[in-house]
Order: sequence, then structure tokens, then C-alpha cells
Amino acid sequence: MGTQAPTPIVTLDAVTKRFPGIIANDKVDLEIRAGEVHVLLGENGAGKSTLIGMLSGLQQPDDGRILIDGVATSIRSPSHALSLGIGTVFQHNMLVPTLTVGENLALGGRWWQRPKLAEIAERVAAVAGPLGIKINLDARVSELSLGEQQQVEIVRALLRDSRLLILDEATSMLTPHGVTELGALMRRLVERGFAVVFITHKLSEAADFGDRVSVLKLGRKVGEITPERLRAIDRDALVAEIVGMMFGRQAGEEAVSIPPRADNDERLLEVSGLEIAPSGDTPGLHGISFDIGHGEILGVAGIDGNGQKQLAEALAGQRATAGGRIRLGQQALDGLTVGARRKHGLRYLTDDRLGEGTVGAFPVSINFFLKQIGEPPFWRSGIERSGEIVARGGDLVRQYDVRTPSLATPIGRLSGGNIQKVLIARELADGARAVIFNKPTYGLDLANSLATRQRIRDIASEGMAVLLISTDLEELLSMCHRIAVISEGRLVGIVDNTPGAGERVGRLMIGLAA
Repeated sequence: MGTQAPTPIVTLDAVTKRFPGIIANDKVDLEIRAGEVHVLLGENGAGKSTLIGMLSGLQQPDDGRILIDGVATSIRSPSHALSLGIGTVFQHNMLVPTLTVGENLALGGRWWQRPKLAEIAERVAAVAGPLGIKINLDARVSELSLGEQQQVEIVRALLRDSRLLILDEATSMLTPHGVTELGALMRRLVERGFAVVFITHKLSEAADFGDRVSVLKLGRKVGEITPERLRAIDRDALVAEIVGMMFGRQAGEEAVSIPPRADNDERLLEVSGLEIAPSGDTPGLHGISFDIGHGEILGVAGIDGNGQKQLAEALAGQRATAGGRIRLGQQALDGLTVGARRKHGLRYLTDDRLGEGTVGAFPVSINFFLKQIGEPPFWRSGIERSGEIVARGGDLVRQYDVRTPSLATPIGRLSGGNIQKVLIARELADGARAVIFNKPTYGLDLANSLATRQRIRDIASEGMAVLLISTDLEELLSMCHRIAVISEGRLVGIVDNTPGAGERVGRLMIGLAA
């Protein structure tokens, strides 16, 4: 008679989480067991962060159950999650850089007592020693490497008696050596009976470190590879299986219809050898080259934070470049200002509608013309011509179906979909030839997303060149003629949008050959 498997530490039973206009998690089932590194894979928007938010007590499920040791439990808050043995190390560390390691570890203790650093040192030695972690309690956090800071975060979770450790994109800022060290540490943890949930978008890390792999796509769990299956297949078969789950078409998904492309094959927007120096929080750009023809939509895919925004800003003239050429038709744009590039027909719609794209307290009418302030016919000799602004603004409201109480309404009071309509109207009006869209449907409800996508198709059919940056691969596959993939500031490949393009793009996104 076989022995019964121990009850999972955490079980998710048909867990669902909704936000306005989107289902972030849709009836997700998951079992997290002691002694396993359970890898959660999925591209941006797959639902990983929402799932972790519910396990760490930051959010509550709308439907379904979370069971702790087999008992249905409502995880009310982060402190409650800690009391249940669930510790989370987020992608961006939560340490106070001006304090020492010991002082950071003391945070969250009883406020009426002075921290007992000697007692903390004893507990750290007991927890960290067997795991091979070396920590200098007197070191200031700001002086530590990212890998060392991460180890402090892990020790802090273990000091609070965590038995399940959630590592959210823990390797995103680590060196290759740091990644290897983290993998070894996870192995030591599970050997001592801990459970580890390891969230990543890198397939190689799943293969190297995982005991069990679950794949999320568009909020659903689309597959799981058990420990038995992992041990039975070789690496190539594992890669093929995971890529199929992440990027292959699932049952019930409709085939996409690629928009027709204009007959004119002349290149309209040409970018050659574009360079941006890296900074502390961005990878820079390295030798980016591509072209877009009349009526073509070129997509840019990639995990968020790999240089997409820097690329858009460099093309628009908002960010200085260190080299390369940009041409729009016969016009060289290198060195031109944002305004000059705009006059030549290059337009840019930011992904930050309220923070960067508009001034929330200004009326809708003025926001239509933010990039033309001081220019005729809306200003003359520095004086605002309100009649011209209201007349043209009214035309744009009607043409782009902006739902606003009046042109005088502060734009910050409008819905996200209507703010996006104002941005689209501003950039497409009066002489647009090539348009850069950065995540144009992010945060929009379904109706506004579909309307925005149709607007993009329409302008391409009129002969404009479109660069569409998105972290939603399904969106790119439904819109684009070709899809470029960017990783760590480099263009790693361009894929024609033909049958099987999703898997080829997906392989490039996770560091494999297409």
C-alpha cells in the first residue's frame, strides 16, 4: 500500500481575481509543496504578479479558495501571510539603504523595545550558517551588491519563520554569477524542507532550478510539468514543451487576421546603429537597426524593461543618443528637437498617459495642443487664441469620439480610454507620417482596446509607418506584419508574422534561437 503524499503547504483552488476591464487570474489551480522549487513562468500580463499579491496578503481573491495546510484560509494582510509562514522577496528590494543590515532585520519588531542586535546576530547565524549565507550585520545596505541585498531579504523572511519563500523575478538584476549562487541557495532551502516559488520569464532558469513548472498565460494556468515529467525528458524536449505552452495557440483561441499591407515597399522610417549609453536603471541601446515601410506595422516584443521605452524616446527626440542614424523618408532626424521631428511627421504616444502624456489639471482643449504651445494658429505672438483652440478641439472631439462633458473639463477627470483618444487625436492630426505607439492599450477596457487597435490598423492602411511596442504578444500577432524582439537593449531578431510566428517570437524573448 503506497504512502499518501503530504498535504501541500498552499493550494489554490479555482482562484480568480478581477480588475476593471480585465480578469487577471482565471480559475487558477496550483499546489505548492515542501521540498520543491515551483517555477511560475509567463510573459508580462500572464497573471504572475497578481497571484503572488494574493499569496502575500496584498490582494484578496474574488472567487475560489486558498488553502493553507489543507484548510481554507483568507490571507488578510502581509503580516498575516508572514504569520502563516509565507515570505515574499519582491523584484525591487524593500530594504532601507541608509540603515545597516542589522537595523533592517530589526524593522517590524516591537516598537516599544530597542532592537536586540546581539539576539538578531544569533538568530541570523542559526538561519544563515547552514544555508551558506554570509552577512555582515554592520554593513550599510547601500554598500552591498544587488545579490547581497537579495540574500538579506531572504534571511529576513526566514527569520520570521517562513516555510514558503516566494522569489519574484529574483534574477532580473543579478549577474550570471549571482544567478548561479541564487540557484544553489534555492536548492539548499528545499533540501532543508522549505518550499520555494520562483517567478521568472527565463526558460533556462526554469530548466536549471525547477522541480515543478507551471505556466500562466492571459491569467490562466495553461500547463504544468511535474517533477516526474521533468526527470523523464531531456532539455530540448522540455524547452519545446514550455515554449508550446507559453506561446503556442491554446484551445479556444481564435486565429488572428493580419492587416493588409500597402503595395508600396519603399522604406519610410529607417533606423541604423542606434546607440544609447546604459545608466543605473536602464540597459541602454546597442546597435539597433530596422526599417518600416509605408503602411507597415512593425511590432516590438520583449519583457518590459529591456530598452523599449528608451527606444521610443530616442526616436522621438526625448532622449539623447550616442550614435546611429534615423531617417524619415528623405529627411535625416539625427540631432533634431522633438518639435522639429514632429513637424516632419514623426509622432510618439507615450505609455504614461497621465504622468507624461497629459497635464491632468489642464482642460481637454489645451491637452490637444500641448506639443504646439506658442505656435500658430493656436497662439500668435505668445497670446493664446482660444477661439481657434476651441474650434479645432471640437472637431477632434467629434472625429475621435472623445466622451467629455466639455472642452473645459480637466482631462484628468476623463476615463483612461478617453484620455487615450485625446493622445491619439493629438498625434495623428495634421501631418503624421510615422507613429510610435508604446503600449497603447495598456490599462484600457476591452471596448477601448479594440477601438485603439482598429485606429492603428486604419492609419497603416492610409500609408503611415507604425512602430507598435507592446508586452502583449497576442496583440502584436493580431496587428503586425513583422515583429522585432528586444532583449537587454539589443534587437535579437525580427520575425515575419506568418503561421508559427508566436513560437518563434517567444523563443527569442526567452533567449533561444527562433
